[in-house]
Amino acid sequence: LLFLSETGGKDRRSGLILTIPLCLEQTSMDELSVTLDYLLSIPSEKCKARGFTVIVDGRKSQWNVVKTVVLMLQNVVPAEVSLVCVVKPDEFWDKKVTHFCFWKEKDRLGFEVILVSANKLTRYIEPCQLTEDFGGTLTYDHMDWLNKRLVFEKFTKESTSLLDELALINNGSDKGTQQERERSIDLNFLPSVDPETVLQTGHELLSELQQRRFNGSDGGVSWSPMDDELLAQPQVMKLLDSLREQYTRYQEVCRQRSKRTQLEEIQQKVMQVVNWLEGPGSEQLRTQWGIGDSIRASQALQQKHEEIESQHSEWFAVYVELNQQIAALLNAGDEEDLVELKALQQQLSDVCYRQASQLEFRQNLLQAALEFHSVAQDLSQQLDGLLGMLCVDVAPADGASIQQTLKLLEEKLKSVDSGLQGLREKGQSLLDQISNQASWAYGKDVTIENKENVDHIQGVMEDMQLRKQRAFKIFVCEDMVDVRRLKMLQMVQLFKCEEDAAQAVEWLSELLDALLKTHIRLGDDAQETKVLLEKHRKFVDVAQSTYDYGRQLLQATVVLCQSLRCTSRSSGDTLPRLNRVWKQFTVTSEERVHRLETAVAFHSTAEKILQECPEQPDAFNDMDQFDEIEAVGKSLLDRLTVPVVYPDGSEQYFGSPSDMASAAEHIREKMKLVSLKKQQLRQPEATTPES
Repeated sequence: LLFLSETGGKDRRSGLILTIPLCLEQTSMDELSVTLDYLLSIPSEKCKARGFTVIVDGRKSQWNVVKTVVLMLQNVVPAEVSLVCVVKPDEFWDKKVTHFCFWKEKDRLGFEVILVSANKLTRYIEPCQLTEDFGGTLTYDHMDWLNKRLVFEKFTKESTSLLDELALINNGSDKGTQQERERSIDLNFLPSVDPETVLQTGHELLSELQQRRFNGSDGGVSWSPMDDELLAQPQVMKLLDSLREQYTRYQEVCRQRSKRTQLEEIQQKVMQVVNWLEGPGSEQLRTQWGIGDSIRASQALQQKHEEIESQHSEWFAVYVELNQQIAALLNAGDEEDLVELKALQQQLSDVCYRQASQLEFRQNLLQAALEFHSVAQDLSQQLDGLLGMLCVDVAPADGASIQQTLKLLEEKLKSVDSGLQGLREKGQSLLDQISNQASWAYGKDVTIENKENVDHIQGVMEDMQLRKQRAFKIFVCEDMVDVRRLKMLQMVQLFKCEEDAAQAVEWLSELLDALLKTHIRLGDDAQETKVLLEKHRKFVDVAQSTYDYGRQLLQATVVLCQSLRCTSRSSGDTLPRLNRVWKQFTVTSEERVHRLETAVAFHSTAEKILQECPEQPDAFNDMDQFDEIEAVGKSLLDRLTVPVVYPDGSEQYFGSPSDMASAAEHIREKMKLVSLKKQQLRQPEATTPES
């Protein structure tokens, strides 16, 4: 183990102190020589010029070993050694012999050798320059110094090797031709060690050295392990500066290489896209020119076109990616590549846009053809339906069905006209697209193929026009369609009249039912009864109008049936029902009138009698009125219990039995009042003769 220090351990001549500790074990002179050579290579030439003081610690070794070491110093550092201090053990060696031997060898050795005890070493070297082993106060951690030295040696080795590699790479990139640059970069492109790691190691080492120099050791004692010379802080800084410079150049070389590689890849991909679109892609479109002769054929062509579009989509995706990459490179602002990048971008865009336009044109053409064939098929079905409808005679079923048939005929006529107009518009639009199809679209002359498509479109439109004409020629002219429409309108009117006549019967039946169930009151006096009689006459007028309306509707159905040459069902069903209900209503109304007129007579006579005073002279001479009123009242009561008898023998009562009982009770009460009045009139007549 060797110790070497400069600023912390110096002799009185400011020379460096070299300590050689010897042990009981046998010391290898070869290893010692190598170690000394290494240690002597560390100081600068300036330090070496001041000479060395060598301390040979022989306290744990033999004299022969010490002597050999001293003699070896002559061969290793003869010129640099100025003084050799041999530290002897306290009770060993013959002082005369040892002193005499070194004294005799002084001239030959070239330096002075002093044999001294450890406690007297301070006579030649200051205590502050000696370690604790020799009674000094110099703080020194040899393992720490050794670890730092190992880190420094590793950093020096790696950084030197890395500098050579980076210089080779960077210098190769500066060669004249592009091929030479690429060849040099390819051969030495990756350094053997990571530059970032080496730089980090150097910065950490430099930071540690600077911290120890200015902050001292961990123990708090100010100590500097000869940073500038032994640990070569300036060398570390110089190596770091060189590494940063070369690494910066290396990064630029890598960036240029990466950019060139990326540019070459982009060029290659661009040519792949262009070659495919102008080759197989264009050839696929050249083989597709037809539009199909039906919906199914057009759909099959569309499916085939979708397959072609799917293949193109994959290349268009590559185009989008390449365009983004080129845009990113253009934004980087490298002027030397701007022209080449813009040319690539323009070439790629032109080819892709041209191919996309061809695909879109083909897709629009097929879609227009599909719409044209769809309209043609719909129109064909409409013509078939119209022809079938015109060929079938119209048979009356009911008003709703006839009305539906008429509506359907109107819709079919309008649908055929609008469908034919739509077919002409679709056909003309398709013809315009075909006429605009230039030869550049597929890279060849498409005149022959276009003629076939044009002939097919015109043929379909002419065929639909002829079919419409044939449909109307079945009835000689289109006026027959109006006749059919008029006949359907008459049928609708016929069924409407029958429905309204049946409704009139229902209304009349409801009036009859209301007459029987609600028109039951006879009034409490003559005035109220007269009001009821007047309301009844108006009620009868409503019923009469309903009956007349039903009769008129049934007469209209007869006329329409004669016009349509069909048998009306109304004469055998609705008319008898109407007459039967009307007769029942007439009988019931007459009975109601008779009862009301009788009630008017009863109330009028009763009110007259009840209002007369006994002092009137003729009150006792008109007793026949009482008999008459009693007869009218009894007749009215009897009438309330009798049902209404219809011509067919059926019977119906007015209201419920309770309703009739209430009306009869009111009449009886008024008859009792009349009877009481009669008795009052007779009492004066009986008392007059006696008086």
